[in-house]
Amino acid sequence: MKELIIEMENYAKEKNVPIIEKESIAFIMKYIKNNNIKNILEIGSAIGYSAILMASSNAETKVTTIERDNERYMECLKNVKKAGLEKKITVVFQDALEVNLSDVKYDMIFIDAAKGQYTKFFEKFQYFLAPDGVIITDNLNFHGYVGKKDEIESKNLRGLVDKIEKYIEFLKENEEFETEFLKLGDGISISKRRG
Repeated sequence: MKELIIEMENYAKEKNVPIIEKESIAFIMKYIKNNNIKNILEIGSAIGYSAILMASSNAETKVTTIERDNERYMECLKNVKKAGLEKKITVVFQDALEVNLSDVKYDMIFIDAAKGQYTKFFEKFQYFLAPDGVIITDNLNFHGYVGKKDEIESKNLRGLVDKIEKYIEFLKENEEFETEFLKLGDGISISKRRG
């Protein structure tokens, strides 16, 4: 497994595929273990890096991961098979905003896909969260650009950062969820329903 993880990290670097930072995934794996999380929904599989690590952090943990890019989806399937985790990881090839989930409740929902769609993902998938479940979002710092919009020259990048900043505001003002922001990796948020 360790060899596969290193192989995936190298692949991501070579092909410029964004994968979660080590500090962030280490925190999430610990969180899964400490909170006995069994059922995870991941929005954005990429090559399966975080899904494989999350699924292997606890014996009973199962992950459903959604990916819309064909090449990444195929790579993810290949890696899940190499890791021998086909029974624990279900890979769905579809746009997350078009996915119809059956009546499943997840202990944890991990959002790490198209940054510009974070609010839509949260609004759609919050209904599939178990009552005491948690929604974790990655990349809220976005390589240090968040909060420094005026310094960005690229219009596209500025637009993306604007959407992430709006998502952070959406989380802060959300009356149903209480969110904790952590300065880990590229910035993480943990949202729980208010009790």
